Amino acid sequence: MFIKSRRDFLKAGLGSVTALGTFGSMSKFGEMNAFAAGGGNYQALVCIFLAGGNDGHNTVIPISTAAQGINLYQSARGNLALPQASLLPVQNGTDVYGLHPKLTEMQSLYNSGKAAILTNVGMLVAPGLDRQSYLNGAAVPANLFSHSDQTNQWQTTVPNGLIGTGWGGRLADAVQAQNAGAAFPPVVDASGCGLFCTGNQNFPSTVPPGGALQISGTQNNTARQQGMQSLLSFDNGLKLVQSANGIVSRGNTYANTLNGLLAAGPVINTVFPAGNGLAAQLKMVARIISVRAQLGLSRQIFFCTLGGFDTHSSQLANQDALLAQVSPAVAAFYNATVELGVDQQVTTFTSSEFGRTLQPNSSSGTDHAWASHHFVVGGAVKGGAMYGNFPVLALGGQYDATGGGAMIPTTSVTQYAATLAQWFGVGAPNLPSIFPTIGNFPNSNLGFLA
Repeated sequence: MFIKSRRDFLKAGLGSVTALGTFGSMSKFGEMNAFAAGGGNYQALVCIFLAGGNDGHNTVIPISTAAQGINLYQSARGNLALPQASLLPVQNGTDVYGLHPKLTEMQSLYNSGKAAILTNVGMLVAPGLDRQSYLNGAAVPANLFSHSDQTNQWQTTVPNGLIGTGWGGRLADAVQAQNAGAAFPPVVDASGCGLFCTGNQNFPSTVPPGGALQISGTQNNTARQQGMQSLLSFDNGLKLVQSANGIVSRGNTYANTLNGLLAAGPVINTVFPAGNGLAAQLKMVARIISVRAQLGLSRQIFFCTLGGFDTHSSQLANQDALLAQVSPAVAAFYNATVELGVDQQVTTFTSSEFGRTLQPNSSSGTDHAWASHHFVVGGAVKGGAMYGNFPVLALGGQYDATGGGAMIPTTSVTQYAATLAQWFGVGAPNLPSIFPTIGNFPNSNLGFLA
């Protein structure tokens, strides 16, 4: 882009760099925070958002359990039932479940104790909800089955009402003292983050697989970079322009810092699958982790997205293709953390705005529902086990809200997130400042992390 005027400059700069955000303000670098756990050990959380609502019923399937067998699943699923012979068996105690046939790498991670499954999780106002209390008008999250509302609720852990921050950003605020003096923001969006990444003091940097974006025309040109910096630091007395200049300047500085470190940083030998968008995002996450010490970061939060899970039609083929990306991408990323020596310090977890109906629709797909199942992966995970209450797959049963298989969660997103937060270094007494409804739930730690 050719920049002809200051207006063009601001437009270009804000368009390419503002997404890098601000790490609060520079004065925030030195502030201490009462929530921080202390110590300089590194930890990172990596959220993988399966946008559209992943169908958990064909992700984790009961084969032979104390509560049910595969016949109940096959009866309720109809033409969407996966053949038992195709399922990848995993055990939870003496119970046998099957993973989707495209989750080969996830099966290996689970069987090796590096992955756990959190079952029947979704947004709740309070525990103890079942079909009868739902039909009687008990409190439920606002606008159930709406993509936008449920996405915001997952990312904020606020089931009713509006809030301008997400739990990932608020978590970064809570441990800010761990990152005092850092040269880069602690929250990184690799794909287009929503509220999850935004805190009161911390804002995300956007780093796509190709690296941090810089002002157009300044890449690899020191003279232009210096010229732009002079323009950005010029005091013209206009507060709005100077504020915009500050955002662009910080973003450009962050981009230059990160790109320089990545160019000179360690080579990651782990092979990530080619042509896999999620794998490309996770490879960039691994590269940023590799230069964490140079960035001065002891705590990091990453957000990656894979879309396409709104499978109203042709679900079998569509979910096959999507999970065939998720499984090898997650495995490659875990292997990269082993290569970097941080597998015990990095925890990856999946999320999605809601699950799908157990009952198929007339288009060989499923419709918007509520609870679903999720994976947690990492060296600190108490893996090879399932956490939560797996629902009985009976249409119209105790936990079927609608009669079509929209399963009512038995574990809340808030509990899921609070467990991750405590591993990340937040003490239980400080959880309410990050998770406003955590006091509604008797258990704030689900125990899937050491």
